Amino acid sequence: MATYVILGKYTLQGIRKIKGTTRRAESFRNLAKRMGVKVKEIYWTMGQYDIVTIIDAPDDATASRLLLAAGSMGNVQTETLRAYTAKEIGKILKRL
Repeated sequence: MATYVILGKYTLQGIRKIKGTTRRAESFRNLAKRMGVKVKEIYWTMGQYDIVTIIDAPDDATASRLLLAAGSMGNVQTETLRAYTAKEIGKILKRL
């Protein structure tokens, strides 16, 4: 499984419906589970981003499908980062 860090910003619609954010997070977890993605954690943050989510997905396509589905609901815009453990980056560096 690959790990992804998702940085989210509320849209105008998302901030207008802020009281439902934890309910929407639970729906996101359920959707992810159905797609074979593990949501490791969801954090609500202060600063440039409103939400930081950590997921494990089988591949980029699955992660993309999940985030496109979530984005299509109109409450949050995301930026996704592929994250590597020390072991994973070590394997990559050995091939340089």
